[in-house]
Amino acid sequence: MRHKRSGFKLKRDIGARNSLLKNLVTSVIEHERIVTTVPKAKAARPLVEKMITLAKRDTLHTRRQAAAFLETPAAVKKLFDKLGTRFGQRNGGYTRVVRLGWRKGDGAEQAMLELVGSELVKRAAERAKRREERLKAMQSGQHEGDEPAE
Repeated sequence: MRHKRSGFKLKRDIGARNSLLKNLVTSVIEHERIVTTVPKAKAARPLVEKMITLAKRDTLHTRRQAAAFLETPAAVKKLFDKLGTRFGQRNGGYTRVVRLGWRKGDGAEQAMLELVGSELVKRAAERAKRREERLKAMQSGQHEGDEPAE
């Protein structure tokens, strides 16, 4: 029996499991969402939450703790510069796990682990890109739907 034995083993030895979880957490911080299996998403979720909690404190000690865990310096920079300020007023619940269905190859259940609010960031970026394209078209004298002049 596994009484009071928390955590996920994920059918890996300790080194492979730690490496997997560090890479998953780094990817979530860099890309704000990842698609993986449900057990991996559930295992990575508390670690992502802990990293964001470290970023909210933003001291030299917490930066070093995050740098020791995360794989890339870019992830540490984004964690403390963007995510720490974005979740500054929120008390936990920084991530969500959304089930996506089964993978075609092996039938594993897929899930998306994403940061709360990342869908708004993605939509805003897409909207800004479309606005830039429209402005460029207007400046060049063409309107949407018009054919280019010969």
